[in-house]
Amino acid sequence: MTALSLLASAGAYAAAPASVDITYNLFRNGILLGTISERFETANGQYRASSEARATGLFALVQREPARYVSSGAVTQDGLQPRHFEGHHRRRSVAADFDWPGKKLTLTHDGQPHTLALPAGAQDRLSIMYQLMFYAKRKQPVLEVSVTNGRRLSHYRYAVHRDVTIDTPFKRLNTLHFVRQHAAD
Repeated sequence: MTALSLLASAGAYAAAPASVDITYNLFRNGILLGTISERFETANGQYRASSEARATGLFALVQREPARYVSSGAVTQDGLQPRHFEGHHRRRSVAADFDWPGKKLTLTHDGQPHTLALPAGAQDRLSIMYQLMFYAKRKQPVLEVSVTNGRRLSHYRYAVHRDVTIDTPFKRLNTLHFVRQHAAD
């Protein structure tokens, strides 16, 4: 997928919400594959985000255990600053520990730790979805961010299109539209 469109009302950009609960269904070619439940909460300058994906129907025969991910860290003036990320999927576990003072990122997968340099503003695969709400305060036309999934650290670049209006079943929404860039232009 080359485009990521985020929905947000104009007032939601000011601060992180105290909590958000989201449940949605995942379809492919009209077939329900599963249900994903997410929770994001903040308190006392900290955040915790969790996601659980459960397969449904015939797909549940192959994927019996849910995939679970958790991210936790601080809420700063610039947004989310992850401290710990972990994921459990198909009897495999991954983790990422963010050492901001030491500028080190320790990834652990298959029981093996691996330490890398920690880029400024780095996120994990769960925190990035909530970090984007803080991006609206910035007026930059491009978002560049490093994101880890616990196995590796990848760099992403998005062109940001502001004030893109879309119609939803609820109402017309003004959005930020993030378009992934595979090359600088």
